[in-house]
Parts: sequence; C-alpha cells; structure tokens
Amino acid sequence: MRRRSLLIAVPAGLVTLAACGDDKSDSAKASSSPSASASAAKPPKIVDGPLPAITAGVKFDEKPTVAKGSGDPSKNLAVKTVIAGTGRTVAEGDYIQANYLGQIWKTAKVFDNSYDRKTPLVIQLTPQGIIDGWRYALTGKKAGSRVQMAVPPTWGYGKQGNAQAGIKGDDTLVFVVDIQNTFNAKSSAKGKNVPQNDAKLPKVSTNTDGKAPTIDIPKVDPPTDLAATYIIEGDGPEVAADDSLLVQYKGVIWDTGKEFDSSYSRDALSSFGMQQVVKGWQQGMAGKKVGSRLLIVIPPKLGYGDTPPSGSDIKKDSTMVFTVDILAKM
Repeated sequence: MRRRSLLIAVPAGLVTLAACGDDKSDSAKASSSPSASASAAKPPKIVDGPLPAITAGVKFDEKPTVAKGSGDPSKNLAVKTVIAGTGRTVAEGDYIQANYLGQIWKTAKVFDNSYDRKTPLVIQLTPQGIIDGWRYALTGKKAGSRVQMAVPPTWGYGKQGNAQAGIKGDDTLVFVVDIQNTFNAKSSAKGKNVPQNDAKLPKVSTNTDGKAPTIDIPKVDPPTDLAATYIIEGDGPEVAADDSLLVQYKGVIWDTGKEFDSSYSRDALSSFGMQQVVKGWQQGMAGKKVGSRLLIVIPPKLGYGDTPPSGSDIKKDSTMVFTVDILAKM
C-alpha cells in the first residue's frame, strides 16, 4: 500500500486522508470515453491493419473524419502511426493528454470525441484507467504523434459492450488519437523562472529534473494571509474554480520545515478536483497557468485550523507551505 495523500478535503476547507491510490477526475471516468473495461485478456498481437481511411482533418490535432470499415476487421489489435511525433515516449503507467475520436467499425457511427468539447482527455495508461487497446497501442509512441487503432471487443469493452455509448459486445472500435503530451512521476513545470524577491516568503528551487524542489523557509513569522506566487510561470490555460488538475506537489510545516506530504515521495502524480481541496489550494491556484510551479503558503484559517487529521505530522494552527507544479487540466 502506497503512502496516502493528505491533499483531499472532506468537508471543504479541511484536509483529510484520501483513499489509497490516485484520485480520478470525473472526466477520466466518463462512460463514453475509453475508460477501463472489465477485460483481463492476454496481450494482443499488434498488426498494421486493416484500418479505414482518414478522409478529412488529416493534420495533427484536427478533428478527423474516418471512413466506415471495409470488410471484416482484424481479430488482432490494428495500430498505425499516422503522424510520427518527436516528443517524449509514452510508457505504460504514464498519464497522457490527448484529443481523440472513436467510432464503430461497421457503421462509422462516432460515439465520442474530445475535439468538439475542446478539452483533451488526460488519463492514465493502467488497467484500471483505460481500455486495454489504448494501453497496448499507445505505449511506445511519442508525444506529437497521431495514432489510429482498431480495437476488437477483447481489448475494448468485452462481450458486455458499453450500452450508454451505443457499443455492442461484438463491435470493433476505431480510434484516432492525437497525443499532445505525456506525464510521469518525473514530470515538472515548464516555463520561465520568476524572481523571488520577497524576503518574508520561502524560497523554492527551480529544478525541473523530476526531483522534489527544495523549500527554504525564512526565520520570520509566517504570513497571516494566503500567499500564492509563481516560481516558474507556464504558458498554459488558467486554472478555473471547477477544474480538475494533474499535479506534482510537496508540503512542509512553516515552523519546522518538516515534510508532511509529497507526490514525489510516493513516486506518483496526484489528480484532484479543485472543489475537493482545502480553501488555501482553491484560492491559491485559481487563475494560475498550467505548466507553472507555485509557492502557496496557507494560514491555518484556510487549511486545517485547530482540527488537523489524526495521525498526521501537522499540529493545530499550523501554517503549511506547498510547492505545486500544475502539469495539466483533466
């Protein structure tokens, strides 16, 4: 059992222990997205085709139009790299950020696509997170790639299909996936370093090597109000109050400098909805840009107050200091 995150707040404004494992956002659980099936099939044989033609939207990250399948689909997993990217290689267990379109082989009926939502999917390539066809087809591909696949039921939704999406138990599914990015436990913020000129606030290191940033707390009294500043400023979209996020983070106590929680220590990224976290996180991250590293100093009134979670290293009325890398919206 991995060390559990102290990040999630129940009720709002109080941090408490979350369940073991990573928290999944609602978008990752959407029934029409390629979320996990009940399949426990052995690894598939990967073949080149057949695959139906992409007749429009042929550029990377353009919404594609895909022809109806011709004849019978392969009983194996058909995979083709339509556009080869040059980014980081996707590994099983990574989170990927991707736009995608899915349709049924024999009818060309589109059952889901992220392009119209204008929100890419961020999801983890694990048996619990995604259908097997995606895991096997996308592992080893590079960010910036467009991948087309035809997924038989064995590596899709199995004999039960997915009634809500209109997928029957014998349907082969055709996907076009544009891999925008991939994230793992070594991922860091990307952007420009911002001067840290306030001597009354902690200094945070700007390393982006996947190791936990250092936090140097000054020998002064902590601020009584929330402080939230850029350490590295990214260029992504701004965080909204109802967003779900994928992050790296580390938390220490102002008075002692002792670490009480860290995604780096668990060697696993953390995902959460903004409404799930303590008020200091909600207010400190709102309006900040994806790709950034933040310093967030949370006074007791916006964190634990006088009721810290039992069994933690946090005492009553503790000021918490966080460094947070905002990797992606989910």
